Amino acid sequence: MKQKIFLAVALAGCIVFSACTASVKHPKYVFLFIGDGMGLAHVSLTEDYLAAKNGRHGSGNLSFTQFPITGLVTTYSANTLVTCSSAAATALSTGHKTKNNMMGIAPDSVTYFASLTAPLHRAGYKIGIATSVSIDHATPGAFYATSLSRSNYYEIASQAASSGFDFFAGSGFIYPKGKNNDREDVYQQLETAGYRIVRGAEGAAQLAGGAEKIVLVQAESVKEHRSLPYAIDRKADDLTLSQITQAAIKTLYNPEGFFAMIEGGKIDWAAHVNDGATVVHETIDFSEAVKMAVDFYRQHPDETLILVTADHETGGLSLGRDGEYAVRPLAFDGQQHSLEYDPSDEKAAAVEEINNNALCGWTTKGHTGIMVPIYAIGAGSERFSGKLDNTDIPKRIAELTGVAFSGLK
Repeated sequence: MKQKIFLAVALAGCIVFSACTASVKHPKYVFLFIGDGMGLAHVSLTEDYLAAKNGRHGSGNLSFTQFPITGLVTTYSANTLVTCSSAAATALSTGHKTKNNMMGIAPDSVTYFASLTAPLHRAGYKIGIATSVSIDHATPGAFYATSLSRSNYYEIASQAASSGFDFFAGSGFIYPKGKNNDREDVYQQLETAGYRIVRGAEGAAQLAGGAEKIVLVQAESVKEHRSLPYAIDRKADDLTLSQITQAAIKTLYNPEGFFAMIEGGKIDWAAHVNDGATVVHETIDFSEAVKMAVDFYRQHPDETLILVTADHETGGLSLGRDGEYAVRPLAFDGQQHSLEYDPSDEKAAAVEEINNNALCGWTTKGHTGIMVPIYAIGAGSERFSGKLDNTDIPKRIAELTGVAFSGLK
């Protein structure tokens, strides 16, 4: 009798498991948005700012905070609780931990990891790597390159052409001819490998999609290769992360599917200098880029997965300070430009005063070790609820897409 009951319970469990497994949708189009340095406080502050602009306090609406699935992600690296961007991006791309400042290589400095982008590409997915900073920076680099040091910008950039991926975008490359301008031009390497170099907002708008492999960077007249301008400093003809996201969708869309990693890289930069107003504007700008993917999702709801997370938190941002139970985010409207735009001591003092008036505090000009949020919508999004480690994210994308993935070369 006991055996019959056990078999009945086991059979019922199998039926329930099979039904649940069968109900999981497998995404054909996958977006992984990474807000570099974007912690929960950055998101909360930005939403409070948006609410205040509408005459109330509390929570305004960012595109991704409306997603039905949320979770928390641990970010520690192989050697410390407080990760750097290259170690975090290695975890997000390969499913393995490494030491701070390393990219795609194990802590033993011998074993090489492989990004999820590689097996997805072999399986027929088009691959896009995009950012608001340089394409050879830590987060984008970890999705197509390996290096013992994230600072080896030329070595990282030189691996883009050999990746065979379909779309790269960002401000450009920091040292396209090497640090001493004595190496083969990275842009020439890309063109030789069959990529078309497209420049600026005008070039992005003219992209029509198709079979071409594209590298989208700033206009030739722009001399700054490190990053796109901050949203708060932007001029009308500057390339934006939203335009990059639209260009990625145009270039990558095809019946076989695509994977796009899109980074809002300058949330982190603004938080590193404790520039609260610029953090808010960068987070809004990041949300606008996510909105482009949401529009695509609405056209392909059963085939699209959108994930929005962060590699770590930057700045130790706190909301409320000095015993006051309040935040006054509209104080940020008194700031017209980023601290980077004018790094003078006078401007730095003004930014600090604005932070104080907004009742926002900072504990560091570096990273912190707290968990970061993840927001998900679409096919398979339920797999990203609850508490995750950053290494879980590529593993679960691989499971949902059905590709064999070990994260090792």
